[in-house]
Amino acid sequence: MKTPGNIIYEITPLSDKDCFYIADRRKTAFTYPIHHHAEYELNFIENAPGVKRMVGDPTEVIGPYDLVLITGKELEHTWQQHQCSSGNIREITIQFSGDLFPEKLLRKNQFETIRHMFEAARSGISFPLPTIMKVYSLLDTLSNEQSGFTAVIQFMNLLHELSLCPDPKILSSSSFARTETTSDSRRIRKVQHYIATHYKEEIRLREIAGIAGMTPVSFSRFFKLHTGRILSDYIIDIRLGIAARLLADTHMNISGIVYECGFNNLSNFNRLFLKKKQCTPKLFRETYRKKKIIV
Repeated sequence: MKTPGNIIYEITPLSDKDCFYIADRRKTAFTYPIHHHAEYELNFIENAPGVKRMVGDPTEVIGPYDLVLITGKELEHTWQQHQCSSGNIREITIQFSGDLFPEKLLRKNQFETIRHMFEAARSGISFPLPTIMKVYSLLDTLSNEQSGFTAVIQFMNLLHELSLCPDPKILSSSSFARTETTSDSRRIRKVQHYIATHYKEEIRLREIAGIAGMTPVSFSRFFKLHTGRILSDYIIDIRLGIAARLLADTHMNISGIVYECGFNNLSNFNRLFLKKKQCTPKLFRETYRKKKIIV
C-alpha cells in the first residue's frame, strides 16, 4: 500500500479476531526494508551483535540482545545487517492493535504504568539488558503456548513487567515521530508548545523563562528536572528531528533545510547532526531513500 510521501506501509498478518500476532524466527540476515504499520510492535532480537537498528531518526548498533516497543503508527523502523556476522539470529516479533487497550482501560489505576509506556513508545523505546533478562522466559515460551487464553494472560504479564522498567531509552525525536510531548507540568507543556511552533526563530532563555513565569536561573533548573535535558539541547533535538523528517520525506536541498529548521549555518548543522544521529545528513537521506520500497 502506498501512502502520501511514498512512506512504506506494511499490512501485517494480525487478524481482527486475534489479540496479537507472534512470529518466532531463526535467521541469518536482516533484509526487510524501512517500514511502518498501524499495529503496535514489540521486537526482540537475540545473538545479532553488529546489527544497525533504525527507529525514527536515530541509528544504533545493537549488542547480543535488543528489545524495542513501537506504538507510533507513522514511525518508520528497520533492522539492517550492517556488521553482524551471526549465523543463528533469533527474532521474536509481537504485533497487536492499540484497540486491545481502550482509553478507558488504560486510565484505570492498574494500567497506569502500561499507559505511560505506550505513550513513550510512540517515539520508540528500547529496554536495558536487566529488563530484557527479567522478561526473557516470558518471551521464550510465549510463542509455544497452546492455550490462546493463557497466551493472552502471559502477554499482559509481559507488558506489565516491561512497564515497570525505570529507564527505557527513548529512540526517536518527537518532532520526527510526529508525536506531541507530554508532561505533568502545565508550565513545561506551555514551553514545549511554544518551541514546537517557533523553532525556526531564535529562542532565548530569558524569553522562554518569561513564558513560564520564572527567572532564567530557576527555569533552567526546573526544565532540567522535568525533562532531563537542558533547554538548548531540547531545542536542538526538536530542530534536528524536523530536519531529519525533511531529509526523509522531501527533495529540499540540505542548505535550505538548515535555515528552515532554525539553524544559522550549514557547518554547525552538519556537526550537530553527525553528533546526534551518528551519520551525515546526506547519508541519512540516502539510507532512507535506498530502503524505501512499497511492501
